[in-house]
Amino acid sequence: MTDQLAPLWQRIVAWPRFSAFGLGLLAACAYPPLHLWPVGLAALAIFIALLREAGNWRRAAVLGWLFGWAHLTLANNWIATAFTYQAEMPAALGWVAVPLLCVYLAIYPALAALIAHLAGRKAGSLAFGTALAAGWIVTEWLRSWLFTGYPWPPLGLMLLGPWSSPGIALVLPWLGTYALSGLAILLAALLGWLVAGQRWTAAFACVAAIFAAMLLPSPAQREGTIRFALIQPLLLQDELNDPSKFEEQFARIARLTVPGSDEKRLVLWPESAVPDYLEDGYPQRYYTSMTAAGNPKFARERIGNVIGADSRLLAGVVNLDIGEKDGVRRAVSARNSVIAMNGQGDIQLSYAKAHLVPYGEYLPMRSLLEPIGLSRLVAGSIDYLPGPGPRTLDLGEFGKAGAQICYEIVFSGQVVDRASRPDYIFNPSNDGWFGSWASPQFLGQARMRAIEEGLPTLRATTTGVSAVVDANGVVRRAIGRNREGRIDGLLPPAKSPTLFSRLGNALPLGWALLLALASAVAMRRRRV
Repeated sequence: MTDQLAPLWQRIVAWPRFSAFGLGLLAACAYPPLHLWPVGLAALAIFIALLREAGNWRRAAVLGWLFGWAHLTLANNWIATAFTYQAEMPAALGWVAVPLLCVYLAIYPALAALIAHLAGRKAGSLAFGTALAAGWIVTEWLRSWLFTGYPWPPLGLMLLGPWSSPGIALVLPWLGTYALSGLAILLAALLGWLVAGQRWTAAFACVAAIFAAMLLPSPAQREGTIRFALIQPLLLQDELNDPSKFEEQFARIARLTVPGSDEKRLVLWPESAVPDYLEDGYPQRYYTSMTAAGNPKFARERIGNVIGADSRLLAGVVNLDIGEKDGVRRAVSARNSVIAMNGQGDIQLSYAKAHLVPYGEYLPMRSLLEPIGLSRLVAGSIDYLPGPGPRTLDLGEFGKAGAQICYEIVFSGQVVDRASRPDYIFNPSNDGWFGSWASPQFLGQARMRAIEEGLPTLRATTTGVSAVVDANGVVRRAIGRNREGRIDGLLPPAKSPTLFSRLGNALPLGWALLLALASAVAMRRRRV
């Protein structure tokens, strides 16, 4: 440690828990919308050095937990905003719910810190960082699926470049998202090692290389052949479920959609864009509550007239499951779905969301939580049921679409049917719940899916950001937050299947194993 930095370092190690908490907050600033990735890497480098000073496994786990709790709480602050758009629970509960959720989520960084301490406590700083990277990859992967999973946000999100460049995330096809998080830790460990050893020339070269990689020009763009129209109707969340606004909302999205000619187009509407129930067979009261005509056939036909006779629509809708309860036919569950409809108003294919949002689309342990006043954030008293998983919708001349609704897009390795690879991913979402932090993070993670799968991704949202992302993760065109608009163009083409698209999350787990072996070899050589 240099003489200039020694006093600062002494203060950091004198208050390790406070320092770990503060470093976690700084690490969260590396994510969108702030995207201060140099701050994030510096915070990681200092945290790795601090963690290496932990005297025993308990201290290491506590430091990892405090770091994780702080950075995950700040990064997920947008969840609290969702509580302001419901009336079943106090809105202030959101500011309690986020840190409470992160009490659990921080267990995974704590486990990574514990693994690094147990495996690398006698290692040099680079070997220790390598052990931490291996542990972080495995624990972040575990966080993505245990207890239904919640991987938001992956640490590697800080290595995604600006809209015009994929940045270091361009390596995602060969790493996968969770190994990209490990790479962030390796880069931070390398920088820390160079600075601590006063290797200034190498340190400046490393920093320059990272900056250059983050701002690399985007690869050459190619145009596809499928014409599309992507609609952002600006359906505000506080009006979205108001029946008196339904016809006005439909008129708005219809005005934005109506073509200027009889061209063939793939029309893309967001989640929550269609208030009508479109399936036949429901009790009449459900249709009457949604449209003046009270007729699903009429609702479908008017949508067909809007999109054009030769076009195809992908749109988010709600479908109901009708059953009998207490002698009355009624909705017993619902499905958050994407439908494919032709210009005659015929529903040809559908996809049901598989990754549902706890407390949003269903209430876990309803029999225990409902009596104490907890409820879902989304309006309605029935729970949504999950679909079977990724499905490719074959739209003929409009290509093969892989649908991922709302936050399903954040689940790396779980967005594509590998037995039937699509040509593109459609990600309809209602981002009106989430405020200014979530939407940029949503778009960032959609860009990561595009890169690692080698597939263009189309995000259509109610309030923004809606975007067309090519297979290199570059945002071709976008509509910002709180604006209405339409994007017309040709769908960017897919790339050849990537290594990640073939191996899935076996790829980052393989990298974790290699890093663990490298750390073990480095420690063995140090003892010799």
